[in-house]
Amino acid sequence: MLPKKLQDKIDARAKDSSLRSLGLRQDSLDFSSNDYLGFSSSKKIYNKACSVLKQHNYQANGATGSRLLTANHPLYLDTEKQIASFHNSPSALIFNSGYDANIGFFSSVPQRGDVILYDALCHASIRDGIAMSHAKGHKFTHNNLQGLEALLEAQNTPGKIRPEIYVVTEAVFSMNGDRPPLKEVASLCKKYSAYLIVDQAHATGVIGPKGKGLVQELALENLVFARIVTFGKALGCHGAAILGSCELKSYLINFARSFIYTTALPPHTLATIRAAYSELEHNSDAIKKLQDNISTLQKCILETQLTSYFIPSQSAIHCCVIKGNKATKDVAALLQQNKFDVKAILSPTVPKGQERLRICLHSYNKKEDIKALVRLLKELLTP
Repeated sequence: MLPKKLQDKIDARAKDSSLRSLGLRQDSLDFSSNDYLGFSSSKKIYNKACSVLKQHNYQANGATGSRLLTANHPLYLDTEKQIASFHNSPSALIFNSGYDANIGFFSSVPQRGDVILYDALCHASIRDGIAMSHAKGHKFTHNNLQGLEALLEAQNTPGKIRPEIYVVTEAVFSMNGDRPPLKEVASLCKKYSAYLIVDQAHATGVIGPKGKGLVQELALENLVFARIVTFGKALGCHGAAILGSCELKSYLINFARSFIYTTALPPHTLATIRAAYSELEHNSDAIKKLQDNISTLQKCILETQLTSYFIPSQSAIHCCVIKGNKATKDVAALLQQNKFDVKAILSPTVPKGQERLRICLHSYNKKEDIKALVRLLKELLTP
């Protein structure tokens, strides 16, 4: 039996149609995974990863410990150099996941008395890291430059020592699919001497030249203090890295607890990361196919007059707002019955009244399937 307080929370979720459960992966058309480029099932990347392991003569199944103890083999160093070079960054430090990277950064870098200003739609891992920090966190309305500048200005209190200010946003917001006005955010950070952090989880492999991300597409590398890139989405594998100065890397090695106190990623994961980055560097076909599919979906939404339901997006994520947990789940269930794997995003993951279907596009989606999905949505959403 659960303690009553815990059971009450479970019961409240069930009553609100928001209780989560684990389901088995279905044999359906994939419009829900983060595998935007199809890299997770690429035989070419698999074979390349095997080749990397042979080159380094690694046959181990596990890392054997943290990188500060036994796991810091040359493959780690080579992979971080490759990532840093690809993203035009002085250094890269690999973490076990994007969650670990954000927890490690925000719990250790901002200090007591510092201030963190974050977009209201920032990912849970960023919020959790901020909650673990001794700094004060303040959110600003999503993509609202005026709100951000007001918070920046408020830190200049006469007679008081100005705190260090950290501003965090995302290159693509995971529950909206939209982007921030990053040039303007970077300009504000420069004006107020704030440190800018950009989470590029859903932009890596999708946006910018060779999928290098929004920061490089806009040539803002010199205005960004830290970037978080993850490998579990478009790169189709696992792990993450924080990009920044060599001094920042040294600091994180010494103070980021999610880096220090965990077993490192195994060699075969690092080899897969290397192979995935090599594919991004030398083959742009998957990115082009993904961008073509994004254009196809946008055109279909316009032609079926469903634009009022969709949040504008140039990314692989497109969200159809339906409102209400039950109504959203019902539409998702009908789509799934027709072999379209589209997931419902419910409150409290998103605010009440903004429940939605989250449609993720991939390089391997067929245009006729995209068109059929939108036609079915039209039938389900309009009289």
